Amino acid sequence: MKSLIKIAALFALVISFSSCKDDLKPNYQYMPNMYESVAYETYSESNAFKSPTGLNGKEGQLPANGSIKRGFVPYDLPNTTEAYNSSKLITNSPLDSSTVDMKKAEELFTIYCAICHGTAGDGKGKLVKQEKFLGVPSYKDRQITKGSIYHVITYGLNSMGSHANQLSSKERWMVAEHVLKLKNQ
Repeated sequence: MKSLIKIAALFALVISFSSCKDDLKPNYQYMPNMYESVAYETYSESNAFKSPTGLNGKEGQLPANGSIKRGFVPYDLPNTTEAYNSSKLITNSPLDSSTVDMKKAEELFTIYCAICHGTAGDGKGKLVKQEKFLGVPSYKDRQITKGSIYHVITYGLNSMGSHANQLSSKERWMVAEHVLKLKNQ
């Protein structure tokens, strides 16, 4: 009889613990929003991010009007032929001569310019020798100043594209110093 009571008690205990788990009806969830949150595509066409300006949520990707990135130095001359001609009148860079690191300028020239212009500035870089680009002039044949070099590095000219994304304003002035050094050699 005592064993029957023990078996019944054990059976009741097993039933009471197993009755809490039901696979068809799960238990309570704490903070259900963490498990089953509503997913939004942030800059999509959803109504949650409609803007009164009609940009369909894209205003979060646009910079504020008149803002410039940190460390950016604006260049006042536009990308026009007249501005290029007027940039030839600029003979001095805004850099102090003590801040111009000619070794760094030579390294930057070798990285970004020598592939077309050649390490001596003679217009015989590796791509010109392989005939990928033709008509790259020698610096000695050109009427250039620091300002015109800076303008061309900033905006590009003819087949040469802009290097403003690769070189900061200071680095472009340093490369202009190096190009004039190559021209005068």
